[in-house]
Amino acid sequence: MFKNHPKGLYALALANTGERFGYYTMLAIFMLYLQAKFGFSAAWAGQIYSIFLAGVYFMPFFGGILADKFGFNKMVTGGIVVMFFGYLLLSMPFFLPIAIGTEKITMFAALTLIAIGTGLFKGNLQVLVGNLYDAPAYQNQRDNGFSLFYMAINIGAMFAPTAANKMVAHFGTYNAGFAVACVALIISIAIFLVFRPWYQHADVRSNKSVANAPVAELTATQTKQRITALLLVFAVVIFFWMSFHQNGATMTLFARDYTQHSVFGLNRIGFNIWNLVAIVIAVYSLFSIFQSKGKGKLISLLVLVAAAAGLISNYSGELAEIKIAPELFQQFNPFFVVCLTPVSMAIFAALARRKKEPSTPFKIGLGMLIAAVGFVVLAFASFGLASPADLPPLVQGQEPIGLAENFRISPNWLIGTYLVLTFGELLLSPMGISFVSKVAPPKYKGMMMGCWFAATAIGNYLVSVIAGIWESGMPLWTIWGVLIPRTEYKKNSNRNN
Repeated sequence: MFKNHPKGLYALALANTGERFGYYTMLAIFMLYLQAKFGFSAAWAGQIYSIFLAGVYFMPFFGGILADKFGFNKMVTGGIVVMFFGYLLLSMPFFLPIAIGTEKITMFAALTLIAIGTGLFKGNLQVLVGNLYDAPAYQNQRDNGFSLFYMAINIGAMFAPTAANKMVAHFGTYNAGFAVACVALIISIAIFLVFRPWYQHADVRSNKSVANAPVAELTATQTKQRITALLLVFAVVIFFWMSFHQNGATMTLFARDYTQHSVFGLNRIGFNIWNLVAIVIAVYSLFSIFQSKGKGKLISLLVLVAAAAGLISNYSGELAEIKIAPELFQQFNPFFVVCLTPVSMAIFAALARRKKEPSTPFKIGLGMLIAAVGFVVLAFASFGLASPADLPPLVQGQEPIGLAENFRISPNWLIGTYLVLTFGELLLSPMGISFVSKVAPPKYKGMMMGCWFAATAIGNYLVSVIAGIWESGMPLWTIWGVLIPRTEYKKNSNRNN
């Protein structure tokens, strides 16, 4: 699984892991921060959240255009610096007490810097990864390479909710959680700069290949055909991200207001990050046992046994009842991504050997359908629950009350929804990024990767549609039902195209 990849992949993946750890630490508590700190309604908080997400994913369009002209390394480095100052500004009230009105202004300025910095960083880093696989020796490994890259992103995201929760619990302010991102970015830029020799050759634009040989020019017709194919994919993924990024918005509100705040028995396993780490190690050790030879098998077996022993020991030492914070549910999606990535790669590798691997557009369409099933699960779990409009009103500076504990549902419903959504995500996101890097005309690579993120940005803004009807008085199950036909419709539309 990790063989036959350029070593530059690992440097870029680790740099991205640090940045994504900081970003998702901030995002895990951002919606809660907006309501607890400023007393915003779900609709207003959802608007701010979705506009920010849209900005974060739209700015790579401009970052890609700049990179096509000035180089990808320069844009990535500049992006990390701009993001650092954005997170520093967002965490400022942790260091210097300021008035609520001033904190709002500071927050919006910080969000702007984070969006601009991400625009310079995110898409261009992924173009560098794609360029590594332009070399003939690695071309057949492109999809697998992006799956590994995507897995690294989710390793950072998996630790983020726990980091945010620990910081807020210890220091009593959400701004302390935001400060984690500053430290993460320092680590990220250090990795990016120290290991530059590993990927420096991938910082090429339209006039050269990775091997510094001329690239064959596409005709105008070929360029048009490729761009048209990409635009069709971009249109499809808008509705996936509208649904998927409810995780930091209405799904977090659902966890806070409708889901049990404590767990017993085996349910405790998923709410301790070190238990999840042990499971991840066990999964990869198991795969390594079948893929390794000689001593490698023995070493993998020993690691598997150690991971299992660590899991049992850690679980046995936990309290009989564990209190859970709503942001911790966001660690399940990246955990599932990390665990399921080798499964996904093994399945598609087996299909490829039999020449039956489905096309990337088919994978994307299937991912959309699976995402719809995820919200069917959540809608079913919400039958009979009170409408959000019937819950106790917000009080500025205090956490909302939500349902009484004896009316709350099992956390397994929300965890199950995250699992189903992860299956859809693995079929859509890393495959889509790989498709863009492969199909984009060479002189428009940066811009086309930016367009992928621009489509994501539109979907992210549409997150606010669900937040806007959250307190409208609609039955809760029908709110989730709004998301189901959108994903199914796009699946059918993609099939016809």
